[in-house]
Amino acid sequence: MKRFIKLFAFFVISCNVQAEVWKDYSPSDSVTELTVVTVKPNYFDDYITNLKKTWVKAMGIQKEMGVIEDYRVWIGSNAEKPNVFLTVRYKNMAAMQGSEAQYDEFMKRFREAGMSEDENETVSKGYEEYREIVDRKIIREVVYK
Repeated sequence: MKRFIKLFAFFVISCNVQAEVWKDYSPSDSVTELTVVTVKPNYFDDYITNLKKTWVKAMGIQKEMGVIEDYRVWIGSNAEKPNVFLTVRYKNMAAMQGSEAQYDEFMKRFREAGMSEDENETVSKGYEEYREIVDRKIIREVVYK
């Protein structure tokens, strides 16, 4: 096995392959915010259900407003950690900035959607008992030429 790895490394180096950004590939304009979460097994279903009342509702409003392009909730095996992955896709890095006007409009729509700030805070604070955010990344897709 070691011999194979050495041979492979020699082959790669000897080929002198050098990719160039913008010539061979480019990062996409859109960016995705990835949040990686570990939820305790006995609370998994509660967490996923409560996300619909809080995070999913908030993302839906932001999508309607044009603040974000898309959002997703991904799950892995409940027995493996981490087990929940949240993604939010923005048009570009500038779209992540936001503004006071966007925030005010979002809060107005969120209240109108049926959950008060107090209810949202109560549900969200409960998350701390059974979930841990283990990583957060801003990622961009590679577009090959």
